[in-house]
Amino acid sequence: MAKNKVELTGVNTSGLKTLKNSEMNQLFNDYHNGIKSAKEKLIKGNLRLVLSILQKYQNRCDNMDDLFQIGTIGLIKAVDNFDLSFGVKFSTYAVFMIEGEIKRYIRDNNQIRISRTIKELSYKIINFKEEYIKKYYEYPSNELICEKFNISPYELNIAISSLTEPVSIFEPIYNDGGDTILLLDQLEDKSNTNISDYLALKEALLKIKERERLIITKRYLIGLSQAEIASELNISQAQVSRIENSALNSIKKLIL
Repeated sequence: MAKNKVELTGVNTSGLKTLKNSEMNQLFNDYHNGIKSAKEKLIKGNLRLVLSILQKYQNRCDNMDDLFQIGTIGLIKAVDNFDLSFGVKFSTYAVFMIEGEIKRYIRDNNQIRISRTIKELSYKIINFKEEYIKKYYEYPSNELICEKFNISPYELNIAISSLTEPVSIFEPIYNDGGDTILLLDQLEDKSNTNISDYLALKEALLKIKERERLIITKRYLIGLSQAEIASELNISQAQVSRIENSALNSIKKLIL
């Protein structure tokens, strides 16, 4: 799969039609007046919207064909429930419905076990949000949701967080053709260093190059992320990653 491009089996994504706003309004008028063919045209004319949303989920689902079908179900629901009297663009309304279906699918296929109570609450919150936006065309506030279900903000956060697909800390997030930067490299290291390890590392640091010593000190003793170090030294994060890897290899040879 190419970067920032969703590839689907049997679908020429580059040939999908995009409707103009005027065409959209006319088709919705036709659909509400009983012309059934207008619905099909509305769906086909908005499949690019589904594709644009799928880009965010490429690393969270093994089968993008399935996810495309799920997103299309959300699009169909959006077409069925949209009303021109909302006074907003259809795409603005449809995004919520499409993402709702995709997130529900990912959540239901999550390998991490979540307690039934939290899962049921998360389902109710999602359904409430969908019904609310259909009626008022705006997202309900967290305060309103908490009042509706008689829960605390903390309980709301737990329920919503349970819908989030976990990401491996070894997930690649950048590659400049050389060393790959992982999510782990972006995280701040707040762990406490054992005193014996600290002394061994301090002795090894004195024997490596000055720039390597500076980066290792900031990375592992101060706890800065690669991005923060790159900003301080005015170099790229890829350079920081290469220097860090070189320094770690040298230190391992000195310590072991």
